Amino acid sequence: MFFLLKMLFPWCNFCFNPESNSASTWKQRRLKFLKSMRNNLETRLAAINAAIDTIERQNREDEA
Repeated sequence: MFFLLKMLFPWCNFCFNPESNSASTWKQRRLKFLKSMRNNLETRLAAINAAIDTIERQNREDEA
């Protein structure tokens, strides 16, 4: 059960481990989690932008 909770809520490790309940530990884990989310979103946004560019280029070629 503990392992499953840790997998589902990796940013909330301090909830399950009383030894790492300090504010600085929590902030570091939260920062790591948020940076991971940002990197994921940046990757997805780059893919969307590439798809938009491709479709716009194809539209220009069809019009020409």
